[in-house]
Amino acid sequence: MTAPTILVVEDDPALRTLTARTLQQNGFAVRLASAAPEMWQGLEAGGVDLILLDIMLPGTSGIDLCRQVRQKSQVPIIFVSARGSETDRVVGLELGADDYLAKPFGTHELIARIRAVLRRSSGDLMAESREAGLRRFDGWTASLPRRELTSPSGAVVELTGAEFDLLVAFLDNAQRVIARERLIEASRARIGDASDRSVDVLVSRLRRKLSGSGHAAPIVTVRGVGYMLNVPVERA
Repeated sequence: MTAPTILVVEDDPALRTLTARTLQQNGFAVRLASAAPEMWQGLEAGGVDLILLDIMLPGTSGIDLCRQVRQKSQVPIIFVSARGSETDRVVGLELGADDYLAKPFGTHELIARIRAVLRRSSGDLMAESREAGLRRFDGWTASLPRRELTSPSGAVVELTGAEFDLLVAFLDNAQRVIARERLIEASRARIGDASDRSVDVLVSRLRRKLSGSGHAAPIVTVRGVGYMLNVPVERA
């Protein structure tokens, strides 16, 4: 099998070199970039499986780069930043990042986070859902094998890996209240240090994408408990 390719976008030469060495020693192929132009060159070369993206970059910030990438691609992104507060993590998740790693970080944690995101994005869940087929709800269709959501009008709606995982949790528990604690456990492997606030952000993002054509999203808040998908789900 081809080694997963990690695009490391980091302006600190020493940290960039150290990160590359760590990734290579753990079986990953690595492309390096110090700023936006090199990052885009790395992406255009194709075959990138994950972006490790520093936030504080010269020129275009990692925040803006994440926004731009998400307009074109759902490639997994892990933010890396010296700013590790919950607010910063929430901002990262709002932008569509799959995880957030605060500096300084240990090499073991870095490798574990990358493997978890890659596994959730394209490995285990794809294999587990290969026989699961389709889920239809409120005019929407979710293809679990393809990890794809289609709107009632037939348009494909792009979801991040974390958003799709959350949608599957709702579809598997349709018309039942899911406690926030269960959603935190379901999302922890993808977004690292999951919290009530970060899960609320994911739910808000998913709601926005399910609110097309002027219809309210079928996810309701059960105050003090959690959330519920309040429509039936048909399996096919």
